[in-house]
Amino acid sequence: MSKEPDFSTAKRGPLKVPKGKTRVTIYLDDVVIEAFREQSERTGKGYQTLINEALQGMVSEAGEPLTAEVVRKIVREELEHHA
Repeated sequence: MSKEPDFSTAKRGPLKVPKGKTRVTIYLDDVVIEAFREQSERTGKGYQTLINEALQGMVSEAGEPLTAEVVRKIVREELEHHA
């Protein structure tokens, strides 16, 4: 019989944290999530990836601080653009 592995020093979580990424919790309107999920179905990309790409595009274009109001503006513009 083989010896059982010792998990006494194991830590929970991913094996490798992606560099340049930060996990955040954010509340978005249901219509926003649904719109990005629908776009995800059409494009084959994950909806979180699509949201991240939308935010990246707006941050690089606007050059302004990423406040809650800026995020709302970005999401509204993306929804209008992809509707």
